[in-house]
Amino acid sequence: MSDLHALLHSTFGHTNFRANQEAVCHAATSGKDVLLVMPTGAGKSLCYQLPALARGGTALVISPLIALMDDQAAKLSSHGLKVARIHSGLSRDETRQACRDYLDGSLNFLFIAPERMRVPNFPEMLARRKPSLIAIDEAHCISAWGHDFRPDYRTLGEHLPALRPSPIIALTATATPTVQRDIVAQLQLGDPALFIHGFRRDNLAIEVVEMSKPRRHQFAATLLADPASRPAIVYAPSRKAAEELAAELNTAIKSGSTKKIAAAYHAGLEPSTRERVQSAFQSGSLEVVVATIAFGMGIDKADVRTVIHTALPGSVEAFYQEIGRAGRDGLPSRTVLLHSYADRKMHEFFLERDYPPATDLARVASVLTDEDLMPEPLARRLKMDLDTFNKAVLKLIGQNAATVDMAGNVRRLGDVTQAGSWRTGYESQIAFRRAQLDRMAAFADTQQCRMTALIRHFGDTADAHRPCGHCDFCSPHTTSAQTFAPPTTEQSRHLRSILRTLDARSTSTGKLHTDLALREASGRALDRRTFDVLLDALARAGFLTLTSETFTSKEDDREITYKKAALTHEGRQDNAHDLTGVLLPTTPESPNSAAKSRKPSGSRPSKASLKLEREQTTAAYTPAQRDLEDRLRVWRKAEAAKTGKPAFMVFSDAVMHSIVRTAPTTLPALLEISGIGPRIADIHGADIIALCREQHHIPILSPSAPAPITKTDRTTKGPTARPIPAHGKVLGAPANNPSSPAGAPYTPPAETFHRTRPTQPDPTESLTPDQLLLDEKLRTWRKSESERLGLPQFFLLSSSTLRAIVLLRPTTTAQLQTIPGIGPDKIEKFGPDILALCNA
Repeated sequence: MSDLHALLHSTFGHTNFRANQEAVCHAATSGKDVLLVMPTGAGKSLCYQLPALARGGTALVISPLIALMDDQAAKLSSHGLKVARIHSGLSRDETRQACRDYLDGSLNFLFIAPERMRVPNFPEMLARRKPSLIAIDEAHCISAWGHDFRPDYRTLGEHLPALRPSPIIALTATATPTVQRDIVAQLQLGDPALFIHGFRRDNLAIEVVEMSKPRRHQFAATLLADPASRPAIVYAPSRKAAEELAAELNTAIKSGSTKKIAAAYHAGLEPSTRERVQSAFQSGSLEVVVATIAFGMGIDKADVRTVIHTALPGSVEAFYQEIGRAGRDGLPSRTVLLHSYADRKMHEFFLERDYPPATDLARVASVLTDEDLMPEPLARRLKMDLDTFNKAVLKLIGQNAATVDMAGNVRRLGDVTQAGSWRTGYESQIAFRRAQLDRMAAFADTQQCRMTALIRHFGDTADAHRPCGHCDFCSPHTTSAQTFAPPTTEQSRHLRSILRTLDARSTSTGKLHTDLALREASGRALDRRTFDVLLDALARAGFLTLTSETFTSKEDDREITYKKAALTHEGRQDNAHDLTGVLLPTTPESPNSAAKSRKPSGSRPSKASLKLEREQTTAAYTPAQRDLEDRLRVWRKAEAAKTGKPAFMVFSDAVMHSIVRTAPTTLPALLEISGIGPRIADIHGADIIALCREQHHIPILSPSAPAPITKTDRTTKGPTARPIPAHGKVLGAPANNPSSPAGAPYTPPAETFHRTRPTQPDPTESLTPDQLLLDEKLRTWRKSESERLGLPQFFLLSSSTLRAIVLLRPTTTAQLQTIPGIGPDKIEKFGPDILALCNA
């Protein structure tokens, strides 16, 4: 083994270790298992690279991000080291050569994606020559309690024992104490050395601003117009939002040349486009990347000055990881989180979508066996759509109740038919996800030092008391996302009343608001939101503390959380009533901003604020769009009433806004809308399309229109059933109904229609000659490609997906990604071949 200091200098050119690196490197070099939780940009990679070189041989590095894998491999190669990679973006010949080099012992590092461990005989190949060290990057992905769980990581624990006695080092930037324990258990780490520290980022100024959705893009453009705020990364909640914002930034920010300032980056783009955007951002020729929150970029750029979130992230862990991409060079940088109550509702909608009912999991569990079975026949047997089936399988995998092989075949683990073996864990998982949302919302709403709150969240209690000094709580006069000003005369009077009352006793903020009964100059009672703004200002100035307390209700034994206000030592001093250092926000959602700039944690926004946000969203609607929105709301309310659920459970206002703006008149166009997946399209697609076509006066049965999804009479069979939109009018029916007034639309009897799937004729019966030719070409390609890869044909393209490609004949990646069954991985692997056939 080599001397670590000498190796550090000779290989990497560094003269000294960064904080905490040396102890980690010594532990891993000596052969101990290690769990390292260290923030982004603190030098985690060196903590496995240096020990690997010191131990000699080949180190195996498991990483979930191709971009990150390629970036690290390129950097190691630049230091003269022999590195190989194996992932889906490489050719078969490149993969084979990497395996040969590994077995020859000529590599220093072999990077692999976690799914490679499911490839038949691949783990056995690795075991033929034991690695010198195993590094598992982004180790939080192994835990169902983390923010980015991946089933392929969950199976690593099965294969690692065959690669022992190599030491394992698990690395992550975001792991709570619960996730840390799960990583150790799942990877079967033996008495690991734990290094959990360094969450504080002294150069990051964190700001959190409550802002309605319509204002956020303009705000981002204004903030990033200052060259000092760039380079920057902006996180958007959807692919569509990322592309729209990138276009708006290029229009709003003038660079003095014709080059683009910003570009979108998400999983729906072609691999070559993503690579071009990443390279341009790394080199500095592109100054802003607008990325989806769900897509990890793996970008290692040191001089990012600003990170903006245009929506609330799903967890504090995700938020911390994403803001960690700013200021990795140690220079001052800023992060801005924009949020509102609507973001929380969006996440709740996604939670309902992504976590099927336990009854769905039980149905899927009932058909699993000890043999590997193809998912499509099982889904048909259950009369369940494939998307729901796959989600249920994914959740069973997360509960160690099922597993899949490389071909996508699924089998059970243990006695999966006993629901008790997985149901409790699944219900706990859903509750945990909701708790993550609660904690993220609490972080955004609570007035305290932002950095200190993050440090506490990750359990670093030794460093959880020192304020950062430059977040919007610690230093409101230096913020860039909002402005603060001294209190007005009226506000000062209210603030002093609060201080006098708390001097006698500490109390809950709700009781304090009720007891004081403060009034504005107009005589109107001071509302709770305005009152909380005053409390926040006193807390920011250090005159009082706001803490979360709980009590148990005597009526139903529920634990109820409330906020308690108490004066600090400074707040009890006589000069506290001078209100020195007290500042209140002045950047508004409306002219009277102080009353609306914050809301109490856990409370619902007022009807007035929701109405204001809706009015801001719809201000730019045309008369036709307003009419469509009204009809969609009426229809959505009626649909929700059928199930007894809230209207937003059909789809959210954000999704409705997208529908109104795009007015999709075909199923592929509808599926392009963020928030509309195959399940919603299958259930409600016909109704939505019918409403949108009515706006455009497009008859639903026009000869050139694609066949719509239909609602059919119980006695009607086959594709001749007449499509019936939810609002009652049958498009294409005679104008007059014998039993109704002249000119009235025909309305079928209530309760005589229900949604069924029409009996399918021979798949090739209704195809045109050109479609038949494309169908034959696609089937020939699928057969050849499946034989080359050694995979079942359905794993490449299912029959329904192949049929959809034939009917739509996509000519671009954007069109291809709208087809159900074509995800980012398949677009990356097979997209060019499919498009070549379609464009031929």
